[in-house]
Amino acid sequence: MTGTQGPARSVARRTVVTAAGGAGLVAALTACGGGSEGSTEVADTPPADGGTTGGTTGGTSSTGSSTGGGGGGEVLAKTADIPESGGKVFGDVVVTQPQAGEFKAFSSKCTHQGCAVKDVSEGLINCPCHNSMFDASDGSPKGGPATSPLPSVSIVVEGDSIRLA
Repeated sequence: MTGTQGPARSVARRTVVTAAGGAGLVAALTACGGGSEGSTEVADTPPADGGTTGGTTGGTSSTGSSTGGGGGGEVLAKTADIPESGGKVFGDVVVTQPQAGEFKAFSSKCTHQGCAVKDVSEGLINCPCHNSMFDASDGSPKGGPATSPLPSVSIVVEGDSIRLA
């Protein structure tokens, strides 16, 4: 009796573990999938300057007003909602206004260990987990353990609306 039940139980357990692992892999791949409408486009590098052209150029954040022909990205905020020398976090994106009328956007995921940044004050984007700080104008690290800049996110400013590009 024990000789026939042992292998059957072992095979069943192995099957369950394999199925659970496969389901987890499918869930992880689905979560990491890209290309869906309204997804955040994260650029490879932060903007090198604080230009105020309206279009999106090479993955940098758009500032000023749009040059027209915009895309259908999700509206994040009104320009009046973003304080000068400050900013606000909107899910996966943090939008800043380093100078009057200049808007930038970055990933809200800290480059140290992936925590979500909490707020923007006095020109710094702040991560609450290990006190990393990033420059609100270019995403570069300014303090704490983070050594890599926050990736920039493409945005478009049209009238008084800020939206994903």
